[in-house]
Amino acid sequence: MYVPAHFALDDDAVDALLDHPGAAELVTIGEDGPEATLLPFVRDRERNVLLGHFARNNGHWTRVDGQTALVIVRGPDSYISPTWYASKAEHGRVVPTWNYVTVHVHGTVTVHDDVDATADVVRRLTDLHEGGRWTMEDAPERFVAGQLRAIVGVEVAIERVQAKAKLSQNRPPADVDGVIAGLHAVGDHRGADAVAAHRR
Repeated sequence: MYVPAHFALDDDAVDALLDHPGAAELVTIGEDGPEATLLPFVRDRERNVLLGHFARNNGHWTRVDGQTALVIVRGPDSYISPTWYASKAEHGRVVPTWNYVTVHVHGTVTVHDDVDATADVVRRLTDLHEGGRWTMEDAPERFVAGQLRAIVGVEVAIERVQAKAKLSQNRPPADVDGVIAGLHAVGDHRGADAVAAHRR
């Protein structure tokens, strides 16, 4: 990943994103070239792995055990209009761009075709995202058992991390103010907050 120094993401921000990775792209190389699947992940800090699960019917899981993979975790991303820059009125030398936050996790994949391991992954994902609203015990036990048989657990050992936050840090302060206001105006509050948090 190309990461200019002014777009480098600090360790705390990387940890924050990896602690709540949401769904991320698991990319591997197969006989026919790159293969990608969007999967829900949760981080196990103690073991330094990302845990997730495939649908059993998705044959990708049968080809990844022991492979090196790339997991692309995304933060907020936003279209940036040049009309939001104060610089536009000053000299007009501005163009549209895209702001984004991304973390690339490189590591080795291990598949867990085991109901207990998969149940643990689902429980962790549920705990992370439900905040106590719903637990696996809220559904009938036989139903949950059937659902667990329809998925396969996967973990990616975190061996190398690259991270980038392109959030208008290369723009003058007045342009950054305009980006924040513009993003709020179009309802992209998450994008605006990310720009505000990373301004120089």
